Amino acid sequence: MEALQIFWFLTVGFFLIGYAILDGFDLGVGIMHLIVARTDEERRLTMNSIGPLWDGNEVWLVVFGGALFAAFPEAYATAFSAFYLPLVFLLFAIIFRAVSLEFRSKSPSKAWRRAWDVGFSLASGTATLIFGVAVGNVMRGIELDEGFVYRGGLLELFSPYALLVGVMAVATFAMHGSIYLYVKTEGALQGRIHGWMWRTFGVFLALYLITTIVTLVELPHATANFATYPWIWIVVVLNVLAIANIPRAIHQGRPGYAFVSSSSTIAALAFLFGAALFPNLLISTNPETHLTIAKASSSEGTLQIMQIMAFIGAPLVLTYTAIIYWVFRGKVVLGENSY
Repeated sequence: MEALQIFWFLTVGFFLIGYAILDGFDLGVGIMHLIVARTDEERRLTMNSIGPLWDGNEVWLVVFGGALFAAFPEAYATAFSAFYLPLVFLLFAIIFRAVSLEFRSKSPSKAWRRAWDVGFSLASGTATLIFGVAVGNVMRGIELDEGFVYRGGLLELFSPYALLVGVMAVATFAMHGSIYLYVKTEGALQGRIHGWMWRTFGVFLALYLITTIVTLVELPHATANFATYPWIWIVVVLNVLAIANIPRAIHQGRPGYAFVSSSSTIAALAFLFGAALFPNLLISTNPETHLTIAKASSSEGTLQIMQIMAFIGAPLVLTYTAIIYWVFRGKVVLGENSY
């Protein structure tokens, strides 16, 4: 049973990493949409750079939520009740973002297109901020009673630390999206994006250092597992190397290499987030009411059946993702069916 619970903790984490990397860059494109693109054609190019991909990227969020619900229903119920209102706003932002993509080119009116441009960027930034705030709260801990029911208020979820992590998430995805846009565009737009790659990296690096220091000082439990599992330090080193390689790759004119490094940075950060939690899924302000994988998991039979489904379904998701990215590789070009 313990092995199954650990397997599903790792599997849920795998889906979270996949979502953070893939939807991270298209959320980043949305955040940068109004900043880097000046003309109507350039804004169409930024939208179409993610046009064939964004809905497939969000499949990873659906799979993550489904796996969490089936494997750890107690954690799913507690998290969704504690973060109910923020998640409603998150859902609205994700829907509005999709609507903005689909509706923007339905009218040639400049006011119409400008309104959807603003909506697209605001929805992308809002969704990213809420994701980051949720991560910050899970790291910091929330007030749970003996029945794992959240007893805090809405404003408590927007603590300075949670907001700091939220802002760092926005900076991270903006950097990730800028690098992706540089890979997919050319000409004057690409030249303008080059400068923004450096700016977003600088903001990300500053917030990364601040957030790391605050986490180490304010949340000593975040590094508790390093003594038990010293190999986690390898991931820390790889994370630092990946971050350091981003400006190196940009300077060398290798944006694809920079994108791989950016993706590796996000993967390492998500992994370290899971390592800080384990064996908990939700940390409580009261150590006696931490929601662990043992307390939150489904029955052994359920986990076994799901494991078989995961071995069948995960390769399908990976294959689908690989095919889509291969088909739509190369520079973005506006066509008859473009946004």
